[in-house]
Amino acid sequence: MAVAKVIEILAEGKSIEGAIEDGVTEARKTIKNIRSVYVENIQANVKDGEVTRYRVNCKVTFVVD
Repeated sequence: MAVAKVIEILAEGKSIEGAIEDGVTEARKTIKNIRSVYVENIQANVKDGEVTRYRVNCKVTFVVD
């Protein structure tokens, strides 16, 4: 029987997809066996009426060895 653990991370990028990918890239530096990412919240930074960066709040699920 596999045991899974869920952690919460915040990540930022130039696009929503980029923020998710950057978050997973950073998480996998210290976490093995990542299986899924659930995006819980999306925010955007706005400067002078333009969206400059996206921020995502993600739950990352991974299998514990």
